[in-house]
Amino acid sequence: MKTSQEKIKEYLKKRAWDKNEPVDLAKSIIIEGAELLELFQWGNKNRKQVMSDKEFIKNLRGELADVFIYSYCMAISLGLDADELIQEKLNFVEKKYPPRVMSREDHLKIKKKFREKNK
Repeated sequence: MKTSQEKIKEYLKKRAWDKNEPVDLAKSIIIEGAELLELFQWGNKNRKQVMSDKEFIKNLRGELADVFIYSYCMAISLGLDADELIQEKLNFVEKKYPPRVMSREDHLKIKKKFREKNK
């Protein structure tokens, strides 16, 4: 079974869209992210309200998928493995915000200590 990254790479190649510049992809990620955020404009739905609104979820799924796809396109464009990037980041965050500490201390204090230690 092909990974999402492999499917998107194929999709791009078939359409000759695999030569986009990173700056254009970065712009597209932000534009799609803004479209995702626009769904929440003028409202303050909580998780329960969002999840119970079928039309809202339908639109959210589409915009969220656009953000993911353009993010994968950026990784593909730069020859990066998206799964590897995500795993590296999760490992970093696990060290930066260990669960045993995060459940006891304030997030901002942890962040400040981490930054001071890693200057």
